Amino acid sequence: MIPHRWLVVCSALSSAGMVWSAVLIGGLLAGVRLLPSPVAVGVAAVLAVPAVTAGIIGNRWYYRTTRPRTRWSLTSWVPPHVPHWASMLAGVIFFAFWLAVVVAFAGLDGNAEMRDGQYVLSDNGRVTVITQADYERQLDHEQQISLGVLGALAIGGTFMTGAVLTHHAAPEPTHTQSAGMPLA
Repeated sequence: MIPHRWLVVCSALSSAGMVWSAVLIGGLLAGVRLLPSPVAVGVAAVLAVPAVTAGIIGNRWYYRTTRPRTRWSLTSWVPPHVPHWASMLAGVIFFAFWLAVVVAFAGLDGNAEMRDGQYVLSDNGRVTVITQADYERQLDHEQQISLGVLGALAIGGTFMTGAVLTHHAAPEPTHTQSAGMPLA
């Protein structure tokens, strides 16, 4: 069993990771890189990953779920006591992070790097000299992809730890519950 205080800390960290990623992605979309990639992505990972791990373990322990009976049914994936508005809100935020990743992938042209004092873009063995602005734009896209993935993980961690934290208000199942089955 995961201690209640640890779940609260993980939920708060994950929420902070979600906001951290969203603010930095917003800055990138506005054309401003607020922090270098190693710092921005490193902090986002430290904030998001513990809550995702605690959320997965906590949900496994509390709900003893196997796998969903119906792949695309919301009731198959969401613990029974969680309000549908909360799951829908988490889904919308998750979609926003996913969209940020897709938009950044669409803007990538290859692997931007510095070689012999020049900014180059390598793509399938072809190397092209690019300007510093193009180089910076490629780095921004790479950072946006990383932050989008970690932001999506953070919303998942926030949702899962929140579900475990609010579990006390839910009725107890009379048998091992399989996802998608109603509580007895």
